[in-house]
Amino acid sequence: MMIDVAVSGAMGRLGKAIAGGVAAADDLCLSGIHDPGHVGETLFGADVSGNHQELSAKVVVECAPHGPVMNNLRTWHDKGLFVVVGTSGFSEDRLVELKSFWRDDDPGCLVVPNFSVGAVLMMHFAEIAAPYFGSVEIVERHEEAKPDAPSGTALATAMRVGSQRNEPGKAAGHEIIEGALGGLASGVRVHSLRMKGLLSDQEVAFSNYGESFSVLHRSTSYESFVKGAMLAIRHVVNTNGVSIGLDSVLGLSSIQKASG
Repeated sequence: MMIDVAVSGAMGRLGKAIAGGVAAADDLCLSGIHDPGHVGETLFGADVSGNHQELSAKVVVECAPHGPVMNNLRTWHDKGLFVVVGTSGFSEDRLVELKSFWRDDDPGCLVVPNFSVGAVLMMHFAEIAAPYFGSVEIVERHEEAKPDAPSGTALATAMRVGSQRNEPGKAAGHEIIEGALGGLASGVRVHSLRMKGLLSDQEVAFSNYGESFSVLHRSTSYESFVKGAMLAIRHVVNTNGVSIGLDSVLGLSSIQKASG
């Protein structure tokens, strides 16, 4: 059955890549584009609108910037739409806000910190490793123009890794320059680098006395996000309420908190 899909924030690089994937899929139809800054333009044959009420779809992929995204989500919720959220920066506080109005019996809202299949596996493996190492820190590297820090992937990774640990990260040294030792997210120390020529790069570094272990993922093209986005669209129409990440979409089993 054909699924009508609209993309919000589609004129950004992530949104364009996802819209292109939808337009090319045999079972998906690009039925609308929402981007108030580009009204009157077209993308893959679909007209760009700035009016929420003009959007006709079963699923909306939300890629709008951090600022307007919550207002958009409230509107899609009120319209009874399924939603896949690709906007970065969904901290624990934002998820609490989303769940305050998106009920468990509402059409599914799937929040995806990173659409890359490799990034999903990186987070999954990091969560498995977390209880077995005394130290863990996250280093994420993105293009210099990325507006938020830490990245949504780093925040999601920190939440997952932190859930497997009994003590928050500690830094023994004194910061001569504030922030030199990174910031704490869910009890895990995170370092954000913004550099020319990069797209998306994250390392989760673990250590014990006598050994170190790292899980590293790198995206070099926005095409790396398309496959996961298509899987998320097809999955969300069979769900209710808010869910997080692509683990269940990929058939990855949930990880129970380690004892002791």
